[in-house]
Amino acid sequence: MDEKASKPSSSPLPNAPCIQVTSEITIQPPLSRRGTGPGLILIVANHLDLNHHAKTLDPPPIQKWAEEGYAVSQICLGETAANLPEQLDTALRELKKLPSCSPVDKVGLVVIQGDSLTSLTDAVAARPEIAASIFYGPCPDKWPAPVLAHIPKTRAIVSSGPAADNVKTYTYPGTGDFFTIPAHANYRAAAAAVAHTRSLAFLKPLLGGPYFDLETIWDEHTYYEFADRSVEDTMATMVQEPYVNHVPTMTGGIGRKLLTAFYREHFIFSNSGDAALELVSRTVGIDRIVDEFLFNCTHDRVIDWLLPGVPPTGKSLSIPFTSIVNIRGDRLFHEHIAWDQGTVLRQLGLLPEYLPFPYPLPGGRVPGDGKQFEYRVPVAGVETAHKLVDENAVLSNEMLKFATREVDKKSP
Repeated sequence: MDEKASKPSSSPLPNAPCIQVTSEITIQPPLSRRGTGPGLILIVANHLDLNHHAKTLDPPPIQKWAEEGYAVSQICLGETAANLPEQLDTALRELKKLPSCSPVDKVGLVVIQGDSLTSLTDAVAARPEIAASIFYGPCPDKWPAPVLAHIPKTRAIVSSGPAADNVKTYTYPGTGDFFTIPAHANYRAAAAAVAHTRSLAFLKPLLGGPYFDLETIWDEHTYYEFADRSVEDTMATMVQEPYVNHVPTMTGGIGRKLLTAFYREHFIFSNSGDAALELVSRTVGIDRIVDEFLFNCTHDRVIDWLLPGVPPTGKSLSIPFTSIVNIRGDRLFHEHIAWDQGTVLRQLGLLPEYLPFPYPLPGGRVPGDGKQFEYRVPVAGVETAHKLVDENAVLSNEMLKFATREVDKKSP
């Protein structure tokens, strides 16, 4: 991040309270910083627990879709769907009246029901505003609009053939009904995340968005981390309950309170004054960014998140990093950051070139009296950074020449 870049503006978390239209219908305006977005009708079974759950940061569907930038009208459907046409009319009417619902000519439909709603087909066909539909579970064979179906492994895939030509299906091994509902016993975080990304990729082109500049959002976040060094503004770029996981050291924070404390006490002010990111490659998806970059700094202090407890060595570091950043709407949800801790220790002179090998060699060979085997540690130093930037900077396959050796046993 360029330290001389102009400071982006931050904003507080959006505060758009729900609107209770009827006992079965709830409107949630968009929870993005933009504040406006297309309409989405969410049909859920009324027996589901749709509250937040302590076992995950994943919010209930109505909040999750609102954080993605949609104006959501949730219908809690009872045991019968007899009044579903009237509920759809009410949901559509209330969305169109909502100032933050824009545009209003195309609306999405998401169904989390568990049972096939055969009566829904005619109701949707009579409402041309519904331009795309997503089912978490079974869907009718014939459908008037493009449909995406997420099928738990316990369910059969929808029938193939002409009647299902506009149906795209995915199956999820090891899942049951309602695997995307955080408070449900069948909830599976990984499957729910993959399904949600697929839903966004399906829905956005058909509804015309909402699209956000993910690169700008990520660059804004890193600006506040490394250039401006503001905990408050860094957190303002994230959803209500985000998390960060630095994989090698398992540092970070889960939830706003713990992540704020981590940024304040162990990250933003723990970085060296010359810490800088050098981008090598970037892949931008529908809801995430994958970066390869070098993290360059001088180890002139204890860098808690990178080398917890290691006193400063004064040495320079250039470390290949990979970051997978999930962005929900126009705010970050999570960061998975990975690097090779071996190359960090090698660059600091804290990792020996050889270490004891306490096992027999192939064929059962054991060391002689007073001897021990040692293996050459297959870890490179700053060469890893050089080769990431320029594949010709360092020869490939040099480690294939590494071997064990027999040396005098060292005194403990």
